[in-house]
Amino acid sequence: MRIIRFDSLGGASGDMVLASLLDLGAGRAALDRCLRSLPVEDFRISAEAVVERGSRATRATVEVPDAPHPHRGLGDILAMIRNAGMPEPVKSLASAVFTRLAGAEAAVHGTTPDAVHFHEVGAMDAIVDVVGSCFCLADLRVDAVTVSHLPVGRGTVRGAHGVMPLPVPAVAELLRGHAVDQTDEPFELVTPTGAALLTTWRDRLPPPVPIPPMPIAGIGVGAGHRALKSRPNILRAVLMDDSSPGLTGSTEACVVLECNLDDTNPQWIASLTDRLLQGAALDVYTTPVQMKKQRPGVMLTVLCAPDRREDCKRLIFDETTTFGIREMPARRTVLARRHETVQTQYGPVRMKIGSIEGEDVTRSPEYEDCLALARRHGVAVRLVHDAAMRA
Repeated sequence: MRIIRFDSLGGASGDMVLASLLDLGAGRAALDRCLRSLPVEDFRISAEAVVERGSRATRATVEVPDAPHPHRGLGDILAMIRNAGMPEPVKSLASAVFTRLAGAEAAVHGTTPDAVHFHEVGAMDAIVDVVGSCFCLADLRVDAVTVSHLPVGRGTVRGAHGVMPLPVPAVAELLRGHAVDQTDEPFELVTPTGAALLTTWRDRLPPPVPIPPMPIAGIGVGAGHRALKSRPNILRAVLMDDSSPGLTGSTEACVVLECNLDDTNPQWIASLTDRLLQGAALDVYTTPVQMKKQRPGVMLTVLCAPDRREDCKRLIFDETTTFGIREMPARRTVLARRHETVQTQYGPVRMKIGSIEGEDVTRSPEYEDCLALARRHGVAVRLVHDAAMRA
């Protein structure tokens, strides 16, 4: 498992998040290739080493020849991301960030996310900040994200909607429920893109609770562009990694989703299980339960990767009658695994072999192979299974 903790002294903006991940070692060449798939030409990202009040850091600058543009809506930006040639996890994370931003703006202005028109956040440099940061997070193979208290400034700032208090309304909405530290800095310390990136990652990639002791694998420090009065303008990303296989195998962050069902057609649950296992879920199972009014029911349990939980939740709501889903962060330990084919008197069977530190500890014939050979030869599946185990 690889966890990043973001610690902020000077706030958080899109370019500071991007800088901290580049400083941590995200691939620059791969980042450029990813961003070239966006409909933007001649953009340039510079990353320079700086010293911010005694702290070494990287400052990132995104330059995009984005002429005055019609204010982009959520649909415009999501289409831009959807049509780009970048990995699906990056598209999913970046889309979630802008969807969260639109939700915050809609709440502030009393409208719907689809009706929101982004101003500064809709400019191409902000889009590059968000997409680039999401790419760097994926490139660093991060499983979970935590975020420290975030500092906020005091006073007012002028934006597209006129004079606004600090933190600006959209940021206040995005940070609802997140701990903040009030400072005496008369500046906008946390920007909408910075708040949306960190809170989206925090919610979509939750760590296990409690977080186990883990070694620090790297530290990245991103610097902002403004000189603050009394503190360094930096955002630190600390990468913790315990993914090296040990005697207990490798571990990874997961999410457990559960709901109780007593009025759902069992055939629908079977269909849902198939759909979940086609890619969104790692495991799905049901448990008989006794529900209120003594009605028999089932508890549906789904195990998935943190970045697939929203997909799984949508499938569950679409396919069942439940009104709510419980979710809990979890960890799973997995063996290194490989496949080998063995020959039996019935035909070839693939064997799944699990190992720890190069030592094989368990093996199992693939059921579908055994079933196909059993049907072909008119014998029990058990006989094919036993023959594969002896081979």
